[in-house]
Amino acid sequence: MRILLIEDEKRLADVLKRELEDQQYTVDLAYDGRTGKTIAFEQPYDLIIMDIILPGIDGITLCKDLRLVKPDIPIIMLTALGAIDDKVEGLDAGANDYLVKPVDFRELHARIRALTKRQGKQQAQTATTLKIAGLELHTSTFTVTRDGAEVNLSPKEFKLLLYMMQNAGRVLTRAEIAENVWDTTFDTGTNFIDVYINYLRKKIDKDRPVKLIHTRPGLGFMLKEGV
Repeated sequence: MRILLIEDEKRLADVLKRELEDQQYTVDLAYDGRTGKTIAFEQPYDLIIMDIILPGIDGITLCKDLRLVKPDIPIIMLTALGAIDDKVEGLDAGANDYLVKPVDFRELHARIRALTKRQGKQQAQTATTLKIAGLELHTSTFTVTRDGAEVNLSPKEFKLLLYMMQNAGRVLTRAEIAENVWDTTFDTGTNFIDVYINYLRKKIDKDRPVKLIHTRPGLGFMLKEGV
């Protein structure tokens, strides 16, 4: 397995590189965003680990750029920032997961295993268009409409809505959503799933008489027509 590590703190970068190589991963290292972008675009990787705060090109911008060229590559973001907004911004940029510094190596390895295991699964598409009560999602073009009007979603919002539409009528727990949409375990200390549910509500249900996204207190969320 080949990993690209983009981290400007040289000491941390070197420690992470050694730790990953001890697990038999092949690791390439970049100390700034611009170099990381060049390497990532030119070379094939199974996983990219990057800091959010980078010189040259910041991690958020770099993640968005990578998603345009390599939409399927797993990305883990590292951050020393504890605010939920920073984590949401990283996930919204296209990251699959995040870790807060200082990095716990056991947690890092667990996240890598979970991401690569899921990445290796071939998930057959059973439909290119999903519909419910005027809401349409097209997997082939990554577009969404409600009553014929286009709804602009970020990549993570699209993936969340896709999963909810694939499981319409069923209560989805936060843990289940975290595992299937973000490829990670749910951290009860954060509310990023609730944040994204609210994003979808504003774009899908706001000012519409028929609400599709519903909260089941103590259980999770459900997408269905009516109460």
